[in-house]
Amino acid sequence: MARTAVIAGTAQAVGGNVSRRQQQRWQGQEQQAQQEQYAAEQAAYQQQQSQAQMAAMQAQLAQLEQQNAAPQVAAAPAGGDDLMAKLAQLAQMKEAGVLSDAEFAAAKAKLLG
Repeated sequence: MARTAVIAGTAQAVGGNVSRRQQQRWQGQEQQAQQEQYAAEQAAYQQQQSQAQMAAMQAQLAQLEQQNAAPQVAAAPAGGDDLMAKLAQLAQMKEAGVLSDAEFAAAKAKLLG
């Protein structure tokens, strides 16, 4: 009878350890799934932000092109600062990847022409 009690106690201890390890493994898998979901959500959010920035820059480019397409009046001497601001804006758009080299050169030529 003592032998049976020892065997039963050992079986219960081993069963408890197996159950505990399984529980820990499940919790680890659940945490990993949550981390992956969070990373996917962050990536989607960043992509949306990038798209919004790209759209804003494209709108600025369109506005610049409209301004340059309008008949140009002889620039006043004070217009140099405005020209520099527009050139700087074009350079920023090129650096951000909104404008290709050819588009940048064409827009710059329009501004300087």
